[in-house]
Amino acid sequence: MSFDLLLLLADRLGVFVFAVSGGIVAVRKNMDLFGAVVLGLVTAVGGGTLRDLVLGEPAFWLTDTLALALAVGGALAAFLMHAHLEGLKPLRWADAVGLAVFAVAGAAKAAGAGHGVAVALIMGVMTAAAGGLLRDVIANQDPLLLQEDVYATAALAGAGAYAALHYTGAPETAAFAVGLAAAFLIRAAAIRFGLHLPRPRR
Repeated sequence: MSFDLLLLLADRLGVFVFAVSGGIVAVRKNMDLFGAVVLGLVTAVGGGTLRDLVLGEPAFWLTDTLALALAVGGALAAFLMHAHLEGLKPLRWADAVGLAVFAVAGAAKAAGAGHGVAVALIMGVMTAAAGGLLRDVIANQDPLLLQEDVYATAALAGAGAYAALHYTGAPETAAFAVGLAAAFLIRAAAIRFGLHLPRPRR
């Protein structure tokens, strides 16, 4: 599988699952259908758009209209099936999948553009976290990014695992897989066991 195809598929997967998480937040905030679609779109494309602007490239959804369709589809799925999804408590898990995918996709896009490790790490975290941050600010709720210590940290770990393999010449598929697994497993462990970074003692 080529690098460009792998990056495209990762972006699309991240778009869909982040749109689902945005749609669920919209339902919880009692927004209408239009509000759910808007919040899903912002969540799905916000991080990638900011990444592309910083890298000096066109926003990815300008040339990948399927990404917009997937974002709308994810938001609609959350809006129409929220009763079933709520029973599965999907927001954090959908967010964890999106976090992992976007962390690696962001790092990969920076690496593919010829940037070094530091920029790849920053772009990975930005891509993974910015959409969710915009979602929570628009929905007028405390940002998940600031509530959960092991959130951006998981994105950084995933981007770092990808970068460690990519810049040492490992196959791109292996770098993607390891990065995705690292980000998701760390975030999943934080959700399941309530892990957090050290906090100041009071």
